Amino acid sequence: MSAKPTDIKLLQKSRRLEIQFDDGQKFSLSCEYLRVHSPSAEVRGHGKKILQIGKQDVNIIGIDPVGNYAIRLVFDDGHNSGIYSWETLYDLSVNQEKYWQTYLEEVAA
Repeated sequence: MSAKPTDIKLLQKSRRLEIQFDDGQKFSLSCEYLRVHSPSAEVRGHGKKILQIGKQDVNIIGIDPVGNYAIRLVFDDGHNSGIYSWETLYDLSVNQEKYWQTYLEEVAA
């Protein structure tokens, strides 16, 4: 089982989400990064990932708890269907550099 968040802070001015996990690690994720890596069907597709572009200025306008296992992020571009489980958030956090580089390469291609 992966770590669970102990604190989640939305920094709207800098368009970042700060997450502290119970294993002591703390991460700062951009809203753009979270938006383009949304675990929703709109982004992940039904078997084929759909590349999200033009999300540089997206911001999070709401964070809704989903039980004791996830949050739903509401973005100002209308996207609100991604459920970010604690496991997904931890994975996105610890692999941020790798996932972001892969995304930039896909956009460039």
